Amino acid sequence: TRITKEFGCKIPLICPGMSWISTPELVAAVSNAGGLGILATGPLDGEETRKSIQRIRELAPGKPFGVGATLLMPGAKENAKVALDENVPVINVSLGKADWIASAAHDYGGKVLATVTNAVHAKSALEGGADALMVTGHEAAAHGGDVTSLVLIPSIASRFPEVPLVAAGGFADGRGLSAALALGADGIAMGSRFATTLESPLPLHVKTSISNPHLDGGATESDTIYSKNFDGIPARVMKSATSIKANAKPTPIPVVIYRAIEAARKMNIPLWKAIGGLMTEWEKMYIIAQFGAATTAIQSATVDGDLDKGVQFIGQTMGLINDVPSVDELCKKIIREAKITSRETACQFDSNLFSDSSHDSTNQNYGN
Repeated sequence: TRITKEFGCKIPLICPGMSWISTPELVAAVSNAGGLGILATGPLDGEETRKSIQRIRELAPGKPFGVGATLLMPGAKENAKVALDENVPVINVSLGKADWIASAAHDYGGKVLATVTNAVHAKSALEGGADALMVTGHEAAAHGGDVTSLVLIPSIASRFPEVPLVAAGGFADGRGLSAALALGADGIAMGSRFATTLESPLPLHVKTSISNPHLDGGATESDTIYSKNFDGIPARVMKSATSIKANAKPTPIPVVIYRAIEAARKMNIPLWKAIGGLMTEWEKMYIIAQFGAATTAIQSATVDGDLDKGVQFIGQTMGLINDVPSVDELCKKIIREAKITSRETACQFDSNLFSDSSHDSTNQNYGN
């Protein structure tokens, strides 16, 4: 597809950068399997990012990989500079102006993949030099948009037909890959699915909780919550007593102000600038404050495996996950399923019901 050509991978499967999950080992496993793994740098400082990049190259020599940069968050710009200094093949940017990253990456032949949730963001990202878009629908774990992938993917594909697209949100198997290609995407990102593989560092208890298919006590596509009350950005998490409480109501304004000032202090931002930001850029400061406060709960689930105290990001694809395979096994299975699904779907149109004249007419109407 255009994505495999753009990024130099063999199969159009992407592992997005998930904090505490997309480690060098998982990233390398995906790239070795023919896909594109993206390192999560949110929990890392500059030196840790550099060591992680070098580790990926040791584990997957010569294979393409990426590094994530959520530019709104503390330390993201510094980590992005490290990735550029290391000539990382793909930089995945989100929540920030990334033209300087695109310019620097293009100087050494790197590519920029911008994560977007709507057409306005897509246009801005492309104007900033993005080479491809990761279009994230409502079904996604963590920070998906308001529109479902079924509508968002073809809409973006129609508006920007020359741009390679990665579909994210709702994709976890070969049927999803086949559907995404039919909708106009050139590949899929599968955070929740790759998080529940053998190479993922997600605790086994969490993996088995996600992949339990039984309707009585298991996990289904309905067992998630979507709200902005948890970390400041509309996010999807696994449903639990803790996550229900965390998302029940907005955080009181005095608490948000305190958290924002604390976050600014950790980022070495002067107090007067923090107060000014609260007055002029409330939404941005709110996100920073809430995201920082949510970190402990996320780590409790994602790192410690404590789903009673912690909150786990997960997509609606939880209802499609019922095993914990190796990355290589998963990728092979998905490509095999996608081929079968695409052929079976195409066969349904091999009928005398569809004459050449009616087919041509349909194409003309569709083009209009």
